[in-house]
Amino acid sequence: MNDELKSPRKTRPRRSGPFIIHNSSFSIFSWPVRVYYEDTDLGGVVYYANYLKFMERARTEWLRALGFELDGLARNHGAIFIVRSLAIEYLRPAAFNDELAVTVELKKLGAGQIVLMQRIARGAESLATASVRIACVNTATFRPVRIPSNLSAALGRQVAKAKPPED
Repeated sequence: MNDELKSPRKTRPRRSGPFIIHNSSFSIFSWPVRVYYEDTDLGGVVYYANYLKFMERARTEWLRALGFELDGLARNHGAIFIVRSLAIEYLRPAAFNDELAVTVELKKLGAGQIVLMQRIARGAESLATASVRIACVNTATFRPVRIPSNLSAALGRQVAKAKPPED
């Protein structure tokens, strides 16, 4: 009998996973996304709000790649992340069945918030870019709190990679 059939634990289907682009002095996390019919509007292009969903998924997978699960941060530290502000530029439309790459690049790390640059691309063509400010808040009060120290340290290493070398 197949061991997978015996296992009570559900497994996710394999898909092309995330990758880190190393470009001289910085790292950019990238998550692949396929556009499904449900993502499109009557005109056959991706509905504008779905770009935000794609970016949210990439941020979640970025944290997971760093070793942090959102539910674990809530359970163990009483902290969650919320989008405080977002500025997005829609450059070109994506359409049904497009294969996209959604990137996350850490630009700034504060005690209780982070600033990210995100990009959605089809190959080398940029479709949308966004600056996203994420705040860390207490799960019970929704008041600002410091980013948990172990996550802050991991993010600090990302910021250190992003800084250009000094002459």
